[in-house]
Amino acid sequence: MADPDQKVLPLPEDHLLLDKPVEERLRDEIEGLKRELEEERTKSRKEEHKPVRPKSRTLWLIGLALIVILILAFILGWLPHHRREEKLAEESKLEAQALPIVNITKAQHSRANTKLLLPGNVQAIVEAPLLARADGFLKKRYVDIGDRVRKGQLLGEIEAPDLDQQVAQGRAQLSQAMAGETQANSNLTQGKANEELARVSAVRWANLFKRGAVASQENDTYQTNYHAQQANVAALTQAVSGAEENVHAARANLDRLIALQSYESVRAPFDGVVTYRNVDVGALISTGSTLLFRVAQVDRLLTYIYVPQQNAAAVQVGQTAELVALELPNHPFTGTITRTSRELDANTRTLLTEIQLPNPDRILLPGMYVDVTLNNNNANPPILIPGDALIVRSNGTQVAVAREAPQDEQTQKLKEAEEKRLQQEKQEQKKDKKKSEKDQKDQQNQRVDIRIVHLQPVAVGRDFGTEIEIVSGLKEGEFVVVNPNDDVREGVKVNAQPAKQDTDQNTKSGAKKHNGPGG
Repeated sequence: MADPDQKVLPLPEDHLLLDKPVEERLRDEIEGLKRELEEERTKSRKEEHKPVRPKSRTLWLIGLALIVILILAFILGWLPHHRREEKLAEESKLEAQALPIVNITKAQHSRANTKLLLPGNVQAIVEAPLLARADGFLKKRYVDIGDRVRKGQLLGEIEAPDLDQQVAQGRAQLSQAMAGETQANSNLTQGKANEELARVSAVRWANLFKRGAVASQENDTYQTNYHAQQANVAALTQAVSGAEENVHAARANLDRLIALQSYESVRAPFDGVVTYRNVDVGALISTGSTLLFRVAQVDRLLTYIYVPQQNAAAVQVGQTAELVALELPNHPFTGTITRTSRELDANTRTLLTEIQLPNPDRILLPGMYVDVTLNNNNANPPILIPGDALIVRSNGTQVAVAREAPQDEQTQKLKEAEEKRLQQEKQEQKKDKKKSEKDQKDQQNQRVDIRIVHLQPVAVGRDFGTEIEIVSGLKEGEFVVVNPNDDVREGVKVNAQPAKQDTDQNTKSGAKKHNGPGG
């Protein structure tokens, strides 16, 4: 018998399904599976939305990692940036306190023996154009251009029939004048004979009149005849003088015509070379207007130069000069100053100077362009400075003179600050590989030389382009600022550095010393 307190266990679901038909069982199984699937989905959704709470150890590790990351970010980011800013601030402070850097060079006298280069044109020392003195035609020509001729050599002949006829006429006139002179002399002789006869008759009749042998009228007749013969002799004497003058005039006219006739033969006036021929055989020749030949003496040449006023006082007669033609650069010629105009041209302020030079080989030709170099010895040479050291302002021309600064406490502080700044720049130059070796070397050669700027008015002389003369206002040995900028003012302190050309010259001179005969 069954126990009433005993619980009746439910039959398993599988057992219930066994009691159902097959289709129902399958349907129930499917429904059961759907419910289980839906429960699983619901459970998974709840688990997804449910917050996950990490463990405390995980949170502590995450916080420690964040702290480490922040420390690394501080070390790698902010700290270098901060150091960089501090460095820039320090550099800015140093630059603000830094002195302007200027290049200086020493003013020096120019060389006492200087060379002055001037242009010149070579000319023949003697050159003569030969013009015709007789009208006619060129009969013969014996020379041409380039022929060397001697003094008196026949160059050509002119046919002048009119002149020849004038010479013949002159000779006839001379003969006629000489005949007149002979006739006048004959008349004078006859007149003197008549005068003597009249004198004798007058003396005889005067004696007879004194004895009373003849009448007074007859005596007066003979006395008057004697006086008339005296007057006739005087007139005949004047006629003879006139005839002689006619002869002289006719002879002079004939000599003139003969001299003109001699010009029918054209001759060389001196030894030289025929440089020009203007006519040929048969050409019409007109007196004084037709140029026949031109002859030049080329064994000795001359050139004229115009010496500027600054050098005119140093030019002396007898001074030598060197001449070089562009076509003969390796063949200099030596000439001598023979004369000067002793007066400056009012327009150009130059001194006209003549230089003569021998040309025995006839290498130089008249008309060539030459460069003439004069050696000038200046007893008081002017100061010479770079051309870009001048300061041209409204108050005049000045140069910036860099004078030594007083050795006081302020100067010492400035010097220490400059040395510190230069040291830092040198260290940065060593680290900067982009800088060229030359720039680094220039940076290493910088030094600290604190000077005070003084703007000095000056008077300038000649301008040579890169250099310029200072006539007054500057002393030898003073240091001038090269290419001054706006920072160069009166009384400002600067860090003076030797100019590049001075440094290069010192380097070259040092190299020469080391590379001498014993090097």
